Amino acid sequence: MKLIEDPGLRRVLEVMAPDPVLGCEAMGVPAYVARRLGAEGRRWGEPIHHGLALLDGAALGRHGVGIAALADGDLAALIAEIDGQPWFAELAGWVAEAIYANPANGGNPGALSWREVGYRHGLPDGPDGPPPAPRRPPAPLPALRDDYDAIVVGSGAGGGIVASQLALAGQRVLLVERGSWLDYANGGHRDHLRNHRNPVHGHNTGPDPDDGPRVLVTPDGIETLVEPHTIAYGHNASCVGSGTVVYGAQAWRFHPDDFRMASRYGVPDGSSLVDWPFGYDDLEPWYAMAETEIGVAGDPGRLSHEPWRSAPLPMPRMPGYDTARVLRRGAAALGLETVTPPLLVNSVPFDGRAACIECGSCIGFPCPTDAKNGTQNTLLPKALASGNLTLATDILARRIETDSAGRVTGVSLTRTAPQGAEGPVSVRSRIVVLSAGAIETARLLLLSATAKEPCGLGNNADQVGRHLQGHTYPTALGLFDEPVHASRGPGVTIATTAYAHGNPGIVGGAMIADDFVVPPVAFWAQALPPGLRRWGQEAHDFMRANYRRVSQVKGPVHEIPSPDCRVQLDPRVRDKRGEPVARLSGVVHPETQKAAGFILERAKDWLRASGALRVWGSAPAPRLSAYQHQAGTCRMGTDPSLSVTDPFGRVWGHDNLFVADGSLHPTNGAFNPVLTIMALAFRSADHILSSLGAAQPTLPKRRT
Repeated sequence: MKLIEDPGLRRVLEVMAPDPVLGCEAMGVPAYVARRLGAEGRRWGEPIHHGLALLDGAALGRHGVGIAALADGDLAALIAEIDGQPWFAELAGWVAEAIYANPANGGNPGALSWREVGYRHGLPDGPDGPPPAPRRPPAPLPALRDDYDAIVVGSGAGGGIVASQLALAGQRVLLVERGSWLDYANGGHRDHLRNHRNPVHGHNTGPDPDDGPRVLVTPDGIETLVEPHTIAYGHNASCVGSGTVVYGAQAWRFHPDDFRMASRYGVPDGSSLVDWPFGYDDLEPWYAMAETEIGVAGDPGRLSHEPWRSAPLPMPRMPGYDTARVLRRGAAALGLETVTPPLLVNSVPFDGRAACIECGSCIGFPCPTDAKNGTQNTLLPKALASGNLTLATDILARRIETDSAGRVTGVSLTRTAPQGAEGPVSVRSRIVVLSAGAIETARLLLLSATAKEPCGLGNNADQVGRHLQGHTYPTALGLFDEPVHASRGPGVTIATTAYAHGNPGIVGGAMIADDFVVPPVAFWAQALPPGLRRWGQEAHDFMRANYRRVSQVKGPVHEIPSPDCRVQLDPRVRDKRGEPVARLSGVVHPETQKAAGFILERAKDWLRASGALRVWGSAPAPRLSAYQHQAGTCRMGTDPSLSVTDPFGRVWGHDNLFVADGSLHPTNGAFNPVLTIMALAFRSADHILSSLGAAQPTLPKRRT
């Protein structure tokens, strides 16, 4: 007999979801659990079978009947005793997924649970978005020139800008992207369990599951294989535009002190904290260019942490809803200045694209109206129209090629998926720019070792891959006696920069803000208060009564880099092309954990001052931070012994090899870093064009 047909399991499911509307049978829980057992039976089938057998034995010993015949109350009491065991926790998660995930997963018929809790998906094509399109075959390799002025690897916030700027200035550019085009029509279905932000059972952006794992070395020294869709893998989106297709699009400038952390705070023991090789004033014109060219909506005038700005944002801010109103009164009580977070989102029609329709599932998905601004829908189409840009999708850069003297001559390319008998292709270029993300950019340099640089290009000082960082996110949640979010996106409506710096006894700090709209299934997994069981009637009653009455406040803590947080090549594990996979190791610095605890308490204070009846939350446990906003592995500087590139992203020892992504960041700021990546990319493109003797882009006028 199949496990799902076991009457004992059916009775357990009925007690786990007894709600008359959101209950086991009405919400299709048995069929969904059967689907999960089919997908993960090898991993969970036997533990669940064994756990049910023990539960059945306990029922026989205590009540004289098995669990299939046990009364609801007696069975619930037995279940409470084993609550928390791994097999039961997994089963409870599946039950919640059936009830609260989008209907296309097989449960939640007609999105009934969403209506019950008050979640507004706001999509023009229904709760699942458009039907999933058939998987596209790899695009044919475009006709390639013998050589290019530049090859850019990666089409995201950095690489997409550099490639476009060079092409628009008349240079012949090859842009290499390991993924393909992803938009609302061909990848916009709203699977709340398989997306870039909540990859419970997969993701919508790549890399593909068969690309190969990474090796994560845990803080206690255990080596673990982590799959491409998992958070521990640190996956960047593999598609044209990369993360700019699915990001939340917060467009913050860094605080001036984010550029001079070592000067302001000193260098904590065991850290590799340094200043940037330049400051806010040097980057300000490029911030203004990124805001104008890509498109940012926000408050008029400068924000509270900005000392000055040369140009206003090109679009008005997005609307503020209940959360902003409630948190504004708490900020007033605490004396905190607040701002509307700037967003790379069209608040009004802009640059030929429509305005945001405020759907309830922004982050993790392509935009249904193409109102979320990234490289894929701003500069890249213009550069492609120029005829100077060749975009090669479904192509992976395998190695950076060099001549006998060690000079970079081009890139070896291969398909991300095998097709016919095609092997690696070598393409020559005058300039090579790496923008594959902090993990893969470092890995590519390490893979490209030469006799002159046996440990990897640019790595004779053993700096490539070190100082890996991201953002630690302490999160506080508060329950109010009134609705505090309208379930209308994007969802981030109010922030304060008061705790970015100047916190007693703390190195750095964080901007803190409310969060993007959290879909019900993610809310269940991440936001229920401690002490509330993840099964039974009480949990569903809480969802029904309080989904819209809970707000969360969180912020990206300015991490203190450590040389022991790093990317290496694993000596044993290989990907499907036979190359060593990335090996990730290290743990965030103790000062980062200290700052996270401080920011958590300030977030709780803000919620309490705003009228929260109950507040909860925690700072993440110490771990390697590389999922949110990975950075730092090819840090720029002025000393080749302590950095990988010069202040323009040129790799030391190579006059024609550049980096243009978050890898460059010596520190990663107390804010979301994408606007800084974009500003640096415009700046680097300008420098590269100057070195090629080409025309320069026009800059916004500096402040006088």
